[in-house]
Amino acid sequence: MIRDIFLNDRINSVQLNLCLMDLSETALKASEGYAKAVADKLGRSPSIRSTTDLAASLEGADFVITAIEKNRYYYWSQDFHVPRKYGFKQIYGENGGPGGMFHTLRNLPPMLEIAHAMERICPDAWLINFTNPEAKIIEAISKLTKIKCVGLCHGIGMGLEQLSQMLEIPEEELETVACGLNHFAWFQSIKHKKTGEDLYPLLKRKEREIPWLALWDEIGISRIMLRTYGLYPYPGTNHIGEYVRWSEEYLASTRMQYFYDPATENPWKSGSIPDFVYSIGHMEPKPLFGEEKAANPMENSFRLTDGELQASHEQAVPIIESIAFGVTNENLTVNTPNRGKIPDLPHDMVVEVPAYADGEGIHPLQMEALPTAITEMIRVQGAIHKLVIEAYVEQSRNKLLQALLLDPTISTYNNAVALINEMCEIQKEILPPLHW
Repeated sequence: MIRDIFLNDRINSVQLNLCLMDLSETALKASEGYAKAVADKLGRSPSIRSTTDLAASLEGADFVITAIEKNRYYYWSQDFHVPRKYGFKQIYGENGGPGGMFHTLRNLPPMLEIAHAMERICPDAWLINFTNPEAKIIEAISKLTKIKCVGLCHGIGMGLEQLSQMLEIPEEELETVACGLNHFAWFQSIKHKKTGEDLYPLLKRKEREIPWLALWDEIGISRIMLRTYGLYPYPGTNHIGEYVRWSEEYLASTRMQYFYDPATENPWKSGSIPDFVYSIGHMEPKPLFGEEKAANPMENSFRLTDGELQASHEQAVPIIESIAFGVTNENLTVNTPNRGKIPDLPHDMVVEVPAYADGEGIHPLQMEALPTAITEMIRVQGAIHKLVIEAYVEQSRNKLLQALLLDPTISTYNNAVALINEMCEIQKEILPPLHW
């Protein structure tokens, strides 16, 4: 975001005030140093400040960008492991499945704190959110606060990359229409930009020619879903598979996620969290013995390279540019309340849809209905969203249990109750209060 903001000429044509906020002084030091270095390299002259005070960071804000997590991998390792201990077929634990529910409940209190502070301090500002679980977080904010908010995710970019590889056509020559649920969305249309040719027949033909193990952890389940439902989903197996019970065999890295030996290790007590494996395709060779750790590990994330600075494919800055300067940016993908944009899905459920932005705001596009089977899988998740938010508001383990028992990965009532009790105990320092 820092790089994208300073690379945008329009945004830097006016007096730009950038405030970085974090509860961690270590993170702030690294990100502020990076921001100043990028601004200097690009010859920009913004006002850059940092603070650990939320209220101070929001004063005068027109746009608030959020991407937060507390002790991310420590709690993720629990989200991933504990549901499996009870026999639940969860291959991942970030946005869907039981792990995604507890992830939501942990991130709702700080995200709603930010949103309520915006109501008091900068009520006209836009909240642009990257915090996961994206759909559940945005749905809660849209229902429980009055601020303008939108959720963004680069998952569609991952899907476009896969389509480009399978079709052997450059991404810039593809014209797509896609919608659904964040991390569980579907390409309704794939065409060639220059010719208008429908590329779905070519995709289905080429998919049959690809060896099964090619990019297995990325596209294995997507290929099966293409054959089954006729549409190609995105972003990849680990995220898509969170929403279905039968996905386990399509993610070879499942058992490597936070691997540890329970006979000799207890990472949740020691605090020494095992390495996280996103997928086999993203694994890097590991040395036999540990590498020396940096004094400030955040410096590795905020390092200015010698090469030319390039804008990312993230869509926050195009949205800011559109709203602030009255220019139109199209081909956006946003998470926003449905309001009928995807037929047959709940009105207030947050969905992922194409949109454009201009000086009047963000405008989701009207979609055609998805196939019945896909619609129903997403509709179940909409009910889960609603129940998890109600569980938070009512401090109710019973509402959370109702959500769990709807989830496709849950197989027994007794174990669902036991899972809730264990997770509420081991994450009690960060979860909101929940009672039977």
